[in-house]
Amino acid sequence: MEEKLSSVAKSLKPSPIQQLSYLAERTNAINLAEGFPDFPAPPHIKAAAVSAITSDFNQYRHVQGICDLLADKMKQMHGLDVDPLTDIAICCGQTEAFAATMFAILNPGDEVILFDPSFETYETCILMAGGVPVYVALEPPYWMLDRVKLLDAFTAKTKALVLNSPHNPTGKVFNMDELEIIAEYCRTNDCVAITDEVYEHITYDNEPHISLASLPGMQKRTIITSSLSKTYSVTGWRVGWAIGPSCIASAIRNIHTKVTDSAPAPFQEAALTALTSPQEYYKSLRRDYESKRDFVFKLLSEVGFQVQFMPKGSFFIFAAIPDTCKLPDVEFVEELIKQAGVVAVPGCGFFHTSRYSRENVGSYHNRYIRFAFCKGATTLTSAAHKIRQLVDASGRLKIL
Repeated sequence: MEEKLSSVAKSLKPSPIQQLSYLAERTNAINLAEGFPDFPAPPHIKAAAVSAITSDFNQYRHVQGICDLLADKMKQMHGLDVDPLTDIAICCGQTEAFAATMFAILNPGDEVILFDPSFETYETCILMAGGVPVYVALEPPYWMLDRVKLLDAFTAKTKALVLNSPHNPTGKVFNMDELEIIAEYCRTNDCVAITDEVYEHITYDNEPHISLASLPGMQKRTIITSSLSKTYSVTGWRVGWAIGPSCIASAIRNIHTKVTDSAPAPFQEAALTALTSPQEYYKSLRRDYESKRDFVFKLLSEVGFQVQFMPKGSFFIFAAIPDTCKLPDVEFVEELIKQAGVVAVPGCGFFHTSRYSRENVGSYHNRYIRFAFCKGATTLTSAAHKIRQLVDASGRLKIL
């Protein structure tokens, strides 16, 4: 029956991140691959979900209160005036919000600019909507934006640009200078910007998160996507949103309704509690993750990984394989699982420049590994112990 599959279905491959997570389960390895916490969600948020279920919020539902709170949040954080009745679409997680946005704005052949490396689902959503990805490489090891390369990526077919900040997989937070360049080119080329801001509350070293929509002239051409998942440690709840101009938000809502009808009702109700969490919650979240970042960064540095770039946001470290190790990333990860019982993600899945960019391919695309540190202290300590056992007397990793 394989011949009955559509061309789109045939083109899709299993997510390597999820495959590695399944492997971690089967082999009882420590999972530093997938970006989900292995510690409990906050008690006050869980209690709200339980209360919603027992109060029979279990049918199709749209909770307007989420939109009201998000509009207040956009005003407080970014100075944006958002109409909660018309400018927000509640979806099943940021992933669906992003996909629905692609279907809402793209026609076949429209080009979409992305920064490389980038998260795997962006490309898939663009292709399914008939769009054409065009990648602009960020410059390692600090993942800097090259203004000339970005300008060269725009053509008469450019419809949109995708910005993920804080950034997965590198942990980069785009600074104001870079955001101003992006905004300038979006305005000049009449380009729509789609932002993924799921790590908006997870930044370090007093680094602020700045939404691209807050820059002059950008709110009317920006669709912000985000979710509860990362900030509140509830990646399985699947409550997210898209915020943008009313005509686009309306189209996203229509697509969402046709595909999934509504986000999970009790978790929408619990979102009201999550979104009204006190400021101390967000401060504590950042302190906790910053401590874990420092722990894993120090570990990787000590065992020989090249980690010149200290992440400023998200909960990932994108580390280069030691020069002394000649294995490419996929084989390195396989050996890490076999020899240490620790699962990470090979970086090649985040790089796309070889297929879609108009520039030469970098030689580093198979030399990076992504480690997730959104794990409990016991998990990280156990992983550190196992990885340190791979270091020989000269301080080099035994993985060759």
